[in-house]
Amino acid sequence: MGYLFLQEPPVEKIPIPDFRTIANEPLGRPSPDLLDTIYVCQQRQEWYRDYARSIDVEPLAFARSMNVRNDIGVAAETIRNALGFDVNERRRMPTWTDALRHFINQADEIGVMVMCNGVVHNNNHRHLDPEEFRGFAMADNLAPLVFINGADTKAAQMFTLAHELAHIWLGESAVSDVKPSFVPDHAVERWCNQVAAELLVPLDLMQREYNRTAELDDEISRLARRFKVSTLVILRRIHDAGGLTREEFWNAYDEELERFRTIPKGSGGNFYLTQAARVSKRFAAALVANTLEGQTLYTDAFRMLGVSKHATFLELGRSLGVGI
Repeated sequence: MGYLFLQEPPVEKIPIPDFRTIANEPLGRPSPDLLDTIYVCQQRQEWYRDYARSIDVEPLAFARSMNVRNDIGVAAETIRNALGFDVNERRRMPTWTDALRHFINQADEIGVMVMCNGVVHNNNHRHLDPEEFRGFAMADNLAPLVFINGADTKAAQMFTLAHELAHIWLGESAVSDVKPSFVPDHAVERWCNQVAAELLVPLDLMQREYNRTAELDDEISRLARRFKVSTLVILRRIHDAGGLTREEFWNAYDEELERFRTIPKGSGGNFYLTQAARVSKRFAAALVANTLEGQTLYTDAFRMLGVSKHATFLELGRSLGVGI
């Protein structure tokens, strides 16, 4: 209530490092949507950290196992092996949605909670803006957490997840505006961008795959389907492979970015699959089981999961193989 009597509204700061910039200048006041999203993720991470300690989970060896001096190719290969991330397997998947879901599951299985949501909590009237942020990472050796802005395209979310996983391996929490086109001034963001690009589209493979004689539009579409990433990432890797000059790259990038803005976004889907993706399958399964065992209050569980009905809570558990 005291805030109402202040001359000016207080400036709330993001509680984790903020690497978002415009023209290499830090952004101003964060939106309430971003702040509330971070706050609820902090609550979930704190709960899961305590839960992991209570069942004697060993610290994750990969968390904080690298630094920005590590070779980009070696780092990407290390992460790829830890995840079981196979480029050819991804190629056979029919859609970007399938590839992204598989990528999220791979991270979840090794201990990273991946939360993907396009709204604040479960409030469909508070949409997250990809222009404000595309994702963030909360590093921890027991409860590492990655959040992906689900309002972004599926192909773009692939790059965001790869970038934020690089943050987890570094042990560096951050909120990021992840763009494959830019080379950030900050050493951590630059390293994470480079590792993400190499993880998703290995440079040696791109050099073999890229057909320099084909029409550029046709080629970037083909390679985007091949690697299940956005055409913007493909353009960047073609440039990295020497296939486009800097001027050609930026011209093509601006044209492709304009095309992206005209593509309508899909909606809908199975509620329980969507809800599990919003809060992480790993987190949801642990919280439901712990609550049914009487270790966590139902009111706390409902709040962290974003549900309000007992029947919905039980059905979510059943969809995750937990409960009766």
